[in-house]
Amino acid sequence: MFYLGIDVAKAKIDCCLILENSANKKKTKTFSNTPKGFEQLQIWLNQHAATSTQTIILMEATSIYHELLAKYLFDEGYQVSITNPARARYFAQSMSKLNKTDKVDSEVLARFAMTANIHFWQPLPKHIQLLNALLDRRAVLCEDLQREKNRLEKAESTFTMEPVLQSLHKSIEQLNKHIQSIDQQIDDHIDQNPDLKNDKELLSSIPAIADRTSLLMLSFLRSHTFERASQAAAFVGLVPTQKQSGSSIHGRSHLSKAGSSKIRAGLYMAAIVATRHNPHIKGMNERLLANGKTKMMAIGAAMRKLVHLCYGVLKHQQPYQADY
Repeated sequence: MFYLGIDVAKAKIDCCLILENSANKKKTKTFSNTPKGFEQLQIWLNQHAATSTQTIILMEATSIYHELLAKYLFDEGYQVSITNPARARYFAQSMSKLNKTDKVDSEVLARFAMTANIHFWQPLPKHIQLLNALLDRRAVLCEDLQREKNRLEKAESTFTMEPVLQSLHKSIEQLNKHIQSIDQQIDDHIDQNPDLKNDKELLSSIPAIADRTSLLMLSFLRSHTFERASQAAAFVGLVPTQKQSGSSIHGRSHLSKAGSSKIRAGLYMAAIVATRHNPHIKGMNERLLANGKTKMMAIGAAMRKLVHLCYGVLKHQQPYQADY
């Protein structure tokens, strides 16, 4: 069996191929992160007898830059796994392969594939892909809108010519209309897919999970396969880690913050609301504060609990129960 680790960047992919029975022998090569580069990668694999049925491929989830490569390799019959960067980094550090600021490379990923209990990747169903694309587009438009509002605020507080002010007002108006159009497309898409509609209603049954947060968690949980709620929480960096100083292991714990900052940001405000209105989280928050935990540590625990609750209602296909 061959193991291929791929370090994916925007413009290139660094590859390391290791044969199971010759772990000390490796082949490395770099290709462009383009369809032409993917074809050259496959030719290179065939030259080393690493056929699709005899090769396990592992890469990190790197923004969006790994997606086309993963789809290409999957379509060619390869077994592809996409790992959380935090998990690969932990493996590398456990083998003393990198320091705190080093980057996980393709050889580390190949050796991780040899030892890890990995799950193989499959493309998402089309209706999940469309939901994700619409939500991503909405997020970009909202960022553009906020930037234009900031520019307008600055322009109105200084001497700015009227044509510039009119341009900013027009841009903000157009962005608002575009966001409203995307919102309608998202709502229509949810209504046209019974599974999405049902899941969104289940998520919305959780106190503090409002409309936008339910869509965020629906997209996240239906885009990944987690065996346990704790895996989902770890994936978005909501597990506590111990901060060490020198030889001391008694430093203050903090969230790992590995994974999606977008999901953590979406859960932050929901967690604040949950500490007041969610029966499970309100009591937990009061206990943590009474035991001397900081307010931010309690909020982190509330965010993690919300992930567990979201995972639970979808797994069991049952609405939230306050007395469960």
